Amino acid sequence: MHRITGKAGGDSLIEMSPTDSFNDDMNGYDQHASSSTGCPQQEQPPSPLTPDVCVDTCESLNTSLASLSPSDHSDSPRSEPQTLERISTLTGLSRKRALFLKFRSRIDKQQHSKDSVFFRDGVRMVDFVLSYDEDKDAERKQERRRLYEANLVNVGLELETEDKSESEDGKTYFVKIHAPWEVLATYADVLKVKVPFKANDIPDNSAMPMNWLFTPFRLPEHIMHPQPDYFTAPFDKSKSDFFLIDNKDTFFSPSTRNRIVYYILSRCSYFRDGCGDKDKKGIKRLLNNGTYTAAFPLHDSRYWTRSKDANCESDRYSLHKHWARFFCFFKEQPLNLIRKYYGEKIGIYFAWLGFYTEMLLFAAIVGTICFVYGILTYDDNEWSKEICSEEVGGNIVMCPLCDKKCGYWKLNTTCSSSWQSHMFDNVGTVFFAIFMGIWVTLFLEFWKRRQARLEYEWDLVDFEEEQQQLQLRPEYETKCTNRKLNRITQETEWVLQRTSTDLLGKLFLCWATVILWISLIIACIIGVIAYRLAVYAAFASIMKDSATTNIQVVGRFITPQLATSVTASCINFVIIMILNLMYERVAVWITDMEIPKTHLEYENKLVVKMFLFQFVNYYSSCFYVAFFKGKFVGYPGNYAYMFGSKLRNEECDPGGCLIELTTQLVIVMTGKQVWGNIQEALVPWLMNWWGSRKARNHPESLYSRWEQDHDLQCFGNLGLFYEYLEMVIQFGFITLFVASFPLAPLLALINNIIEVRVDAWKLTTQYRRPVAAKAHSIGAWQEILNGMAVLSVVTNAFIVAFTSDMIPRLVYMYAYKPEGEMNMKGYINNSLSVFNISAIPLDNKPDDGESPSWYNSSITSCRYRDYRYPSGHDKEYSHTMQFWHILAAKLTFIIIVEHVVFVVKFFVAWLIPDVPSDVRARVKRERYLVQEYLHNYEVEKLKIQLSQNSLSDCSCTPMIYPSIPKHEVLSECL
Repeated sequence: MHRITGKAGGDSLIEMSPTDSFNDDMNGYDQHASSSTGCPQQEQPPSPLTPDVCVDTCESLNTSLASLSPSDHSDSPRSEPQTLERISTLTGLSRKRALFLKFRSRIDKQQHSKDSVFFRDGVRMVDFVLSYDEDKDAERKQERRRLYEANLVNVGLELETEDKSESEDGKTYFVKIHAPWEVLATYADVLKVKVPFKANDIPDNSAMPMNWLFTPFRLPEHIMHPQPDYFTAPFDKSKSDFFLIDNKDTFFSPSTRNRIVYYILSRCSYFRDGCGDKDKKGIKRLLNNGTYTAAFPLHDSRYWTRSKDANCESDRYSLHKHWARFFCFFKEQPLNLIRKYYGEKIGIYFAWLGFYTEMLLFAAIVGTICFVYGILTYDDNEWSKEICSEEVGGNIVMCPLCDKKCGYWKLNTTCSSSWQSHMFDNVGTVFFAIFMGIWVTLFLEFWKRRQARLEYEWDLVDFEEEQQQLQLRPEYETKCTNRKLNRITQETEWVLQRTSTDLLGKLFLCWATVILWISLIIACIIGVIAYRLAVYAAFASIMKDSATTNIQVVGRFITPQLATSVTASCINFVIIMILNLMYERVAVWITDMEIPKTHLEYENKLVVKMFLFQFVNYYSSCFYVAFFKGKFVGYPGNYAYMFGSKLRNEECDPGGCLIELTTQLVIVMTGKQVWGNIQEALVPWLMNWWGSRKARNHPESLYSRWEQDHDLQCFGNLGLFYEYLEMVIQFGFITLFVASFPLAPLLALINNIIEVRVDAWKLTTQYRRPVAAKAHSIGAWQEILNGMAVLSVVTNAFIVAFTSDMIPRLVYMYAYKPEGEMNMKGYINNSLSVFNISAIPLDNKPDDGESPSWYNSSITSCRYRDYRYPSGHDKEYSHTMQFWHILAAKLTFIIIVEHVVFVVKFFVAWLIPDVPSDVRARVKRERYLVQEYLHNYEVEKLKIQLSQNSLSDCSCTPMIYPSIPKHEVLSECL
């Protein structure tokens, strides 16, 4: 391992710290460093390198210095230290100008560009970068870094440091890390990385009929399939010649390389051999205590131009050109290139998001058709005509909607809301609710097939067991104190010793915290309901004299109910966003406190906590409007009040509760999507605008690749988690309450088209390259989606039955045929009950003695929404038989719809296999080939060993392929 500070090799520029002495002949290295002994001065700080490595390093420096021509040594020995010291004290434009002049004088003397992703020798690739600054606590942190980096060296990694004088800000050090072949091979064996051993010989018969129609949506072949298709097997270091290794430097992809390096960084300690403090381990802890400021793998090029290094790939540029631009929204996604560059976990997310968006297209088309149907049948809406007519609606006096401040009102004042309600509350609503129940099943089943194909193509088959066994969290490993025999592997492994009291205490604290926050949400919802009740009376008193008619454009559409619903929905949305920001930190904290064993277990625990909270937070207000509002009101003279207060329970809008549910859904869903896109696109752009400006305006020699990536934002371990959470919450909106708003899938489709490109743009341009990770599926989100799919059938059936007026209208038309014909004439008069005003108890009068509008002497009766007997009847104000007919029809509808949809769902799930037949065949063939080839490999290897043993006792010339290399012999035999 060579760990040096400066540039070495060929004609490359060699730089040292300003405090080091310089010499014309050494171009910055002390004369003792190039002496025949090959050892540094005794005055220099002790190096963690062993003597052998020290000698090797010094010899390599001598070789590099010897290769420099005299013209490369033109820097004055006296002026160079002063120049560097002077530059280190400068800031702003003065520093940039000094750095530019310094590099301009040398730019022709070096071939190595700072835009490269290689070490200074131009051969070893930079797999990872660590950065740090010197501060007031420099001694302790420097000791930690020295121990940590020495341990990294001991495990075989190679390091190279860029001095702070080379950085643009003049205070940041960069430690570049390279993993040589031996390290990669060792840990690829440990992690069971699958690598190719034979070209895929199964013909691809996946060509679609009339494929030319999809040409405008296709990407170039080299973008869609950047790598050939191979049969793969887990890597075995002892059988390296079994695999197709043409070039060891490029055999492992960059994403695999940085995953292996991060695996080492996460487990490497920074304590001395006698101090067994196991907590002092891992790069995460060093980042948290400020020893390092960042740790990240490098992007392979600038996103706006290809890399000028012929040995460096430009996948980032290709992704930005063909994927991360909004004008590519109609193109397919280069999933294989995403997987190659970012790893399988991010690739699976974009595959799922793309597939979800494609399936939304069908739901959006059907939903739009249902909405258009509501508009086209506008004139056939008989009950709305009755409400708007002077003969019916103009002569019906409705009871006040609140106590004391609200007056009587004519039914025809709700004409506009009645027409608006018809656009969503019609026969198409029932059809669309049933369709979405089937659509969600098709989506989940077809996704399983798509996921199974990706699992095979991306070598993720049987990965779950590996993930459980191999991807232990470093935070868990540091807490382990005992060893236990694993019954499966028969090997001892570290386990975390937990007492029953400790375990129960942590579980109680964690779930008590979750329940507390969910209770807080419910309390906020109750507060919003109280706001609705209190403010409605205020709006009613303001608008009772038709004050809104002064607003010429929208005045006639504004009602107290609409004003209350819109303002309450906006307040509820603000509360949702605030609670989200607060709870995210709490959920991560309590999950960390549980110390999950594996990354998969950690994510699953966090998913459950976050989703339970988000489910209540986002959907509770919609559940209230859909299933509680207007259901427990009572009747005039015997109204129900909220918790015994003076606030009367809220009634539905005169147009029905469905239009209010639609309003609530539109505001919360649309607001969340708009706010999410602002957070994801605008904020990162503003934060990184300055960094991008520096990258574009600086010469490559001044602004290095590691500085460019250092200035970008960190994607974070939970970045993908929040992306999934956002989409799953959206999935709930378009499935749980879609019967109230058929255009919800269309809004989700538009949002997701933008979301795919915004996420791609963020990853490609605004974030550091994430550490690659493996995942064979979308994890716990799959089960959550399945649960929401089942729940959506129930909620939509209840919305159509109890929130919509569809069932009462159908019962009236079929069971109470007016004039013996199937029509809706007289439905409005039939659906309203009569109340005798004189029956109002005297205690409802105001305390000041004023007569409320109830006691208007010219009005003797009023109407209200319910099915009750009138005053004077034997069953006065009790429910009529029609009420029970309608209730029975609602329950029958729910049972029939649920059973029909569930039967279809289970039939479709049974009919569509989770794994395509061709994928099953490929998996079986690959397993067969692995067994056959390994058997032949072992047999041939045994033959060679036997022949070599027999030849050791024989003086004759060997006859079996005497001049063919071993790898070729084995390949030919195979």
